[in-house]
Amino acid sequence: MILKLEDKHRKIVLDYVAKEPSKNLFIIGDIEQHGFNKDFQEVWGKFDEDNNLRGVLLRYTNNFIPYIEKLDEDVSEFKDIIRKYKDKKIISGKDTIIEKFKDVLGDYEEKITYFCELKDDKKLLEWDDTIKLGKEEDAQRIYDLLSTIDEFSVEYSVDTIRSRIKDNSTVSYYIENEDKEIITISQITAENSKSAMVVGVATKKEYREQGYMGKCLSKLCSDLIKRNKTLCLFYDNPKAGNVYRKIGFKEIGKWTMLVEK
Repeated sequence: MILKLEDKHRKIVLDYVAKEPSKNLFIIGDIEQHGFNKDFQEVWGKFDEDNNLRGVLLRYTNNFIPYIEKLDEDVSEFKDIIRKYKDKKIISGKDTIIEKFKDVLGDYEEKITYFCELKDDKKLLEWDDTIKLGKEEDAQRIYDLLSTIDEFSVEYSVDTIRSRIKDNSTVSYYIENEDKEIITISQITAENSKSAMVVGVATKKEYREQGYMGKCLSKLCSDLIKRNKTLCLFYDNPKAGNVYRKIGFKEIGKWTMLVEK
């Protein structure tokens, strides 16, 4: 049985997805922040005959994120819901789950990244007071660094970076040089009560392979772990993966995104 979930289902659905907080970071965060009654967000649950929750499907704008605890679960009703949505769709989630949804879309692009998590501080590097917490007035300097990174496509204006710092939707840690240029940055977003996503990790080209990234990221991770949060991230750059594993991140699978053309 499929039900469109309401606020009365909040505890049961959050308890269900909290069994795997890293895989369900977006589902947890979106429900905690936006609930069940927004035009841009809907949540469905699949229940068995004993009223036990067996699966969750979240829609945030045109992005659908399914989650099932057991891979042999029938997801045909979730697929029917996605098919009824008229605009171009994105389906994203753990690769083994998304494999079951590939026949929903016609022509699509598949994007696969490695998915890692960090639960303890055992391998974090030492840091010092050169690492600073990003403030609104740092938005221009943050933009200046991100715009030099070939691997990134800077999607946000200086004003957007500033507003995201102001409302805490992005938290940034950085190191600057003697000229007050930001030379390395580590950021988190999608923070919820259980976990947070590491994003926008970057170092200016001439300062790479000197330990700045590992030190800055270790400080960020330490602060979040002290607040009992699991850190998770996506990456597709092998060199970046080496840095993440060095400070204790462990691969827990792959994250797949299907983007309808």
